[in-house]
Amino acid sequence: MSDTPMLEIADLHGYYGKSHVLHGVNLHVKPGEIVCLLGRNGVGRSTTAKAVMGQVTAKGAVRFKGQEILGKKAYEIARLGVGYVPENRDIFPDLTVKQNLMLGVKDTKKLGGRWSLDDMYALFPRLKERENTPGGVLSGGEQQMLTLCRTLMGDPDLIMIDEPTEGLAPKIVELVGTFLQEVKNRGISILLIEQKLAIALDISERLYLMGHGKIVFEGTPADLKSNDAIRKEWLEV
Repeated sequence: MSDTPMLEIADLHGYYGKSHVLHGVNLHVKPGEIVCLLGRNGVGRSTTAKAVMGQVTAKGAVRFKGQEILGKKAYEIARLGVGYVPENRDIFPDLTVKQNLMLGVKDTKKLGGRWSLDDMYALFPRLKERENTPGGVLSGGEQQMLTLCRTLMGDPDLIMIDEPTEGLAPKIVELVGTFLQEVKNRGISILLIEQKLAIALDISERLYLMGHGKIVFEGTPADLKSNDAIRKEWLEV
């Protein structure tokens, strides 16, 4: 496996207009690794993902497989192999489940990627049952399954997922956890933005903790479990 990180963020500063939101963020994700970005709401986790995708004004360095991508447009970054699942899910309400999934395919000539429609239906049988149902009438959990699978249909090498378990029933959270493990098993790197400590400790190999637009802690789940002071200061309400 290459030593080059799949994703490398160095001294990243991000802005919304005049608001300076990210203050020198540094993190990396290795090939085939699940890394979790933790922190309270409003500390800059989602902004970090948006900066990687070219959706906010940013400066610093963002490298994907060693190539600088900061300054590229979102669709160019997606075509290089970066998948992004935003918190608001962004499904097309008037299109069926199957149509939504097929929209995820970036290159229709290259339908032989790592994932097929059948793979998606095997991961989430509920989507198969709802194949011809408009996206807009799905439950929140079904919409989350759909947006995760639609991103995979683009055959990314890295997928950034923003709060996939937010507002979901425990049974669906469990399904999402299984889904993430299956994605990792196929060699895809994951940057998971989460607030729920349990899922982060359970599935990630390393994690970063954000506070006030900076990384305030980096380590393994075991490191974080054993550090009460850090958890209390930056995570617990």
